[in-house]
Order: sequence, then structure tokens, then C-alpha cells
Amino acid sequence: MLPWLLVFSVLGLRAWGDSSWNATQTKDLSERLQYLFDNVSQLIEKGKLGLSDVCTMVSRKEWGAETVDCSTHLTMPVDFLVIHHIPRLECHDQIVCSQRLRELQAHHIHNNSWCDVAYNFWVGDDGKVYEVLLNSPGLHTQGYRNISLAFAFLWPPKKISLPGHSPKLAALSAMEGLISYAVQKGHLSSRYSQPLLVKEENCLVSPQKEGSKKATACPSVVMRSDWEARESHCAKMNLPSKYVIISHTSGRTCNVSDMCRRLVRDIQSHFMDRLDSCDTGYNFLVGQDGVIYEGTGWNVQGSHTAGYNDIALGIAFMGTFTGTAPNAAALEAAQSLIQCAVDKGYLTPNYLLVGQSDVENTLSPGKALYNIVKTWPHFKH
Repeated sequence: MLPWLLVFSVLGLRAWGDSSWNATQTKDLSERLQYLFDNVSQLIEKGKLGLSDVCTMVSRKEWGAETVDCSTHLTMPVDFLVIHHIPRLECHDQIVCSQRLRELQAHHIHNNSWCDVAYNFWVGDDGKVYEVLLNSPGLHTQGYRNISLAFAFLWPPKKISLPGHSPKLAALSAMEGLISYAVQKGHLSSRYSQPLLVKEENCLVSPQKEGSKKATACPSVVMRSDWEARESHCAKMNLPSKYVIISHTSGRTCNVSDMCRRLVRDIQSHFMDRLDSCDTGYNFLVGQDGVIYEGTGWNVQGSHTAGYNDIALGIAFMGTFTGTAPNAAALEAAQSLIQCAVDKGYLTPNYLLVGQSDVENTLSPGKALYNIVKTWPHFKH
């Protein structure tokens, strides 16, 4: 057992969906987990972990998986690793774990109409690794499905989903070996990152029927008056918009409110004073604080993409996202804004989503951001 794993076991992983956790606790745990998994990558690079460290792997055939044909494939190696847990599916031996996996696969395929299970590998409390999706993306984390691997603990059981509990050491060791195996096999970059902790999901709860689906709550928006926008008079949009065009502003980013408000003002000044535009170039801007900032808004044209300004909703992530993607909070805020636009009638339900580089000769929205956006609904290259 490696020393860092012993530290991992005493951290006491909570049920990640525990509503009693505040943002500080979640951030603290996320940073500690990132530190621990960074150590794994360092040991791999030094040759201290090999395939012999991987615990028993149970193949799809051995646990009785249904035969499926998923046409989409991951481009290896991926740069992101997402660690989930699947609560209330307790199992302590291969027979029970296999049964749990068959039940979950049947639910994901037949109830959710997915190609296969949502994860690439599972780790049971029996200390074994279960092969699920080898080269295909799972429907596990919106925004990261086509660029990440998802490993899931079959843990915790309902009776101990309380603060202070963690998977058994056998399961933690198996997860350690699985990460090593993924890197050694070229499935996962040795410099991978973990972008977020995923809140727990109850995988055995059926999704709402389409007819009873509630509208998504609109995200909080900082209005023009709140960030002290300059007065302007621009042409009106032709609503509802038919496109969503995702851009990045390039240059610096921001992750706290005051910094983001200054940045939005600077971006408006750049467009008006240097580019001779009537206002800022975008309908809305997204900060790394996970907040939406009103640009020209729903009803007024931006100046983001020639030929599309009157029929496209321009959403810009503030910063440069060529090598590093926006954080999960920013991505979630943008997706919520798009759904809000549909719900409120500003965007047609059959809209097309594109990156700015799809319709204009530009590097925007940056490769890292573009790789995520192209996994979103309605994307059209």
C-alpha cells in the first residue's frame, strides 16, 4: 500500500451529494483529492507503478454485460479524469457486484435509452475493477463526455452514506491501480487533470417523461447597470435567434465578481473605442466565477460574427481557452443560459450551436473550449 493511499483512506470521503456541505468544504476536498491523484501521475512517470499493481479486472463477459454497439469512440489519450460514486449499490463480492452492474446497465439502456452504461470502469467494494466502456464516451458528465474517462466507485451503501466514511482500502487500491493502468495503456494522459467533483446521482431513479419536464431555471445574470455599462444604441435582434455562437474573448480571465465586472467594462471599451462598434461584441459573457454578465442582452445585436449578429445569440467565455478549458461552473452557467433562452422564447427550440471558428476564420473559442462545446446538444460543425 502506497503511503498516499493511506492518507486518502483517512480523509473520509463524504457522499458527494450531501447537501450539508458548503462551497469551502467541497473546494477543500477537491484540492486534496487533486493532490493525491497528482501523486499517482508522478509515481507513474517515475516507473514506480506498473501493470502488476492493478487488482483483478472483471471483463464485460464475466459480469454478464449486454452486447451493445456504441458507434462513438474516444480519441486517446484523454486529458480529463472524472471520479464518480454510485450510491446505494452495495456489493462485497463478484457475484453481487456483477448483479448490480447488470441492473444498472439495463436501467441505463432500456430506461434512459442510452447506448450503454454511463461510465468507463467501475470499482467495487470487493476490490475488483469492472470493465464497462473501453473506447466509447459515457453519458456521465455534461461538458466532459467526449474528452474524459469516468471511473466510478460502487459505494456507499445507503446505511453508511454519512460524513466520515470512505470506500474500503481494497477499493481505493483498485482505483489507484486502474489509474496507473489507464496511463500505461495510453488511454489517459500522464498529465491528466480532474476538473470537478461530481455530486451523487441516484442512478435507479427514472428520468422525467419529456411531457412533464420542467423548464430549467435561468442562471443569475449581472445586468448592464450593475457592471456600469456605457450607454449605447445598437440594432435589434431578429427573434427568436436561430443560432448560438460560442466565443472566447482572448486575453485575461476573471474568477471573482469585482474582477469580472472590470473585465466586462474593458471588453466593452475595446469594442467601442478601438473597433468602432456600437457596444460590446457579445449578447452575454461568462466569467470563471460561474456568473453570466449581460452584454447587449437578448434583444440587441452584438458584433461578434459578421453575417450572424442579428440571428445568433453570441456567448463569450472571458479569457483564452486554447490549452485550458473553462471551469465547470462557467460551463454549467453557459448551458443553463442557452436552455433559459429556449424556455423564454429568445432562442428557437431547434437552434444550431457552433463555435465561432465554424463560421469565421478565427481561433476562437479556443481548442480546449471547442472540444467541450462540440459535445453539447444541437452542435453543428
